[in-house]
Amino acid sequence: MRKLALALLAAALVLPLTGVGNYPLHLMVTGLLWAFIYTSWSIMGRLGLVSFGHGAFLGIGAYGSVLLWNFHGLSPWLGLLVSIVVTLAVAFLIAWPCFRFKIVGHYFALVTLALSEVTRLIIVGLRDVTGGSLGLTPKSALGSGESWSLVAMQFSSKVVWFYLMLGCWLIALYVWHRVDRSMNRLALEAISEEEDAAASVGIDVSRAKLTVTLLSAAMTCVGGALYAQYQLYVNPETVSGIGISLQMVFGVIAGGMFVMLGPAVGAIFLLVLSESLRVLIGNDALGVDTTIYGLLLILFIIFMPKGILGTLLERVGARPAAQAAAAPASQPVK
Repeated sequence: MRKLALALLAAALVLPLTGVGNYPLHLMVTGLLWAFIYTSWSIMGRLGLVSFGHGAFLGIGAYGSVLLWNFHGLSPWLGLLVSIVVTLAVAFLIAWPCFRFKIVGHYFALVTLALSEVTRLIIVGLRDVTGGSLGLTPKSALGSGESWSLVAMQFSSKVVWFYLMLGCWLIALYVWHRVDRSMNRLALEAISEEEDAAASVGIDVSRAKLTVTLLSAAMTCVGGALYAQYQLYVNPETVSGIGISLQMVFGVIAGGMFVMLGPAVGAIFLLVLSESLRVLIGNDALGVDTTIYGLLLILFIIFMPKGILGTLLERVGARPAAQAAAAPASQPVK
């Protein structure tokens, strides 16, 4: 498995240099971006903390870096750091009271859902600054003949964006792996089973939950800034609100919440689905894509709770076990 992963990584590193077109490269960059965002969400989602409010953190990262660049000339790299601090503060103000007063399960999901929608409404309400529902475009730092600006985080070449997104996604996988191997994962799994029993054996419930929540929120904020700088356009509907939060949940569940590469598979699945709907339906029927996402989410939860990759790995692993169990029965008796 490790050799296969290294081979795929090597192929990915070489692929942009083979002369693929801009559109396939754009799809790969977009897929890596959403794989990074979905992985960020799954770090806490797989441990029993289901959040519908990550659209708020995505929006803070996107709008924070753009607003600081447009109005104060602050580099998006520094604007990202400011946005992360704001995101951590918002996540703490929301999560700490919930964990402290044992607001868990669907009640916690509803609180985060409200956070996502409140963030979208604030962005729309501050239309004189944010552009409201019309969105906002970062000021271009690319003059005539210039193809990139490191300070402004603007690159005309999609190859540069591909390697940047690939690096961010690999970092997200490393963080996912470290969290999965940490004692905090064991603590959170115990908390998800029985919170009072976990607390009785000395686990700091609030601290364990808060740590993984802040980590997930900060990484999602980074994804928002990357989205804004790559698309060079932000809109409250595409980076904040309930719709984008549900998209994260659906993508992770569809790919496989409990498998490291599951969110990436979910990102590819959603990308293929959205592009197919765009070609077949276009922009004539509003809300059809969201409706389809909702229906598919229900079907995945009922019939494929482990997601596409999780179910596939389970069936592949079950086949050798079944063959090994059947082998003694097939041997002739001496």
